[in-house]
Amino acid sequence: MKLAEALSIVHRAPADALEFPVLLACGFTPLHLQNYLAAHLQKVMPERRVRIRTGLYGDLCGTLEQFSQQDGQVVAVALEWTDVDPRLGYRQLGGWGRRVETNILESAEAKLVRIREAISSLPPSSKIVMSLPTLPLPPAFHTSGTQASRAELKLREALARFGTEIVRNPQVAVVNQQRLDLISPPHTRYDFRSDLHTGFPYTLTHADALGGLLAALIQPPMPKKGLITDLDDTFWAGLVGEDGHDGVSWDLTNHSQIHGIYQQMLHALADHGILIAIASKNSPEIVERALSRRDLLIPREKIFPIEVHWEPKSGSVARILQAWNISAEAVVFVDDSPMELEEVRAAHPGIECIQFPKSDYAAGLTFLERLRDLFGKATLSQEDSYRLESIRRAQNLAISNGNADSVERFLAQAEAEITFEFNPPASDKRVVELVNKTNQFNLNGIRYSEPEWHASLKRPGSFVLAVSYRDKFGPLGKIAVLKGVKEEGVVHLDTWVMSCRAFSRRIEYQCLTYLFSHFDVDEIAFDFQATPKNKPMEDFLAGLLGRPPSCSYRLTRATFEAKCPKLYHKIVK
Repeated sequence: MKLAEALSIVHRAPADALEFPVLLACGFTPLHLQNYLAAHLQKVMPERRVRIRTGLYGDLCGTLEQFSQQDGQVVAVALEWTDVDPRLGYRQLGGWGRRVETNILESAEAKLVRIREAISSLPPSSKIVMSLPTLPLPPAFHTSGTQASRAELKLREALARFGTEIVRNPQVAVVNQQRLDLISPPHTRYDFRSDLHTGFPYTLTHADALGGLLAALIQPPMPKKGLITDLDDTFWAGLVGEDGHDGVSWDLTNHSQIHGIYQQMLHALADHGILIAIASKNSPEIVERALSRRDLLIPREKIFPIEVHWEPKSGSVARILQAWNISAEAVVFVDDSPMELEEVRAAHPGIECIQFPKSDYAAGLTFLERLRDLFGKATLSQEDSYRLESIRRAQNLAISNGNADSVERFLAQAEAEITFEFNPPASDKRVVELVNKTNQFNLNGIRYSEPEWHASLKRPGSFVLAVSYRDKFGPLGKIAVLKGVKEEGVVHLDTWVMSCRAFSRRIEYQCLTYLFSHFDVDEIAFDFQATPKNKPMEDFLAGLLGRPPSCSYRLTRATFEAKCPKLYHKIVK
């Protein structure tokens, strides 16, 4: 991005839009890093007005300590070697060489401890994104440039230790140095003249790259939820119908290692809670034999559903999406055939279609990195491990739904338990994650940054209710979140989401039953807003009221109790 474009993006922000404040902490003059960070954030949040505040020049620690007095904020930290010790730069003349090496190391260790403590002192409602030093060390050491000195290695060791310690804090996210190296090669980053004349050490291209990565950590894209894969020349090398179940391969010996690496990646994604399915034009019997091979790198039970027949793949994808109960926008489809990709893309606008690079090794590496980006999560929750099994159970329940008696029998015998937790701690990232990624059973589609979420809870009388579920088949984990306030004898809900994995278990009715009882109120008001995706929520509210819900939807206890079906859950508080 050119600087003029960045400035134009920032200036085009709507003046009356809700502000999105970010505190930028750096020891150098923020200058163009500030502009690029604002521009990259503004691009991904066009409905907001990004405002970057900066701190004290030359005093990153002081800036962070100043920020520690402010609650509910996003903090971007650009750490450089000069913040660790000014002698590791060019603007201050404090001495180089062996006579000061020991002192520099001691000073650096102490400063990193102080920075770590300053970060730890930021309120738990804050979100901190950080880049570790991106610029080269100066030629301050006694060895030649081709040999790393002991002092340099000790500095990097101290920095690595600092990095591993700060990321233990769930509030902190650190820029991936390997990705930065790819988009901003180290030899293109430093502007010696600008550093000495203005105090801004970066080239414009590096400021752009770093601003973009920091912005991506502040406002990351929503991870995809599922991957549907083809088989022949994708999941394995060869055509199983022609080569036989033992003739397809995915190993070095057969020069098909890229397919084995892909299977390995799918296994890792499945372990992270990503749904994996197959859509293949093939004979089901021979595919089943191939999927039963012991050398398969992803267990057969981690793949569901499996659609194998000779019908169009768009139909297979439609049935898989229905089984998963998620939208096409949350799914990636991988196939080696451009024609099949286009057929699926035309039938399911929004799905991410990627061609498998079966013989292009450079593209193969890019493909694997792309999958990491599409499915990457900052943290893994226990709920992620429940996803596939809960979907299998939901399918069994859906099959039962054709018969009212079987539904009642299923629910009565499920031994379901619901746990209600008021005001979970700020460290529970699952709460905000669930609010931001749930589309169908969602009261109004409003998204929050973590600081905005915690700031919204400062209103007197406000509450958050987190809901977890388990039954005799196993746990679903935390599956619903409600947020609101009690005022003048009425509970006002401004947030209510529930995972699609929890549908058809009457959990939504139990949530309202609990609110009426716990707060002893006769009315609940809902800040409902229809979105392109929240029809299930709209239908639920309409069923209770007998008409489509409006923005000022209100439900009395008497009306609710008249419409509430029999509930079988055991309540755990």
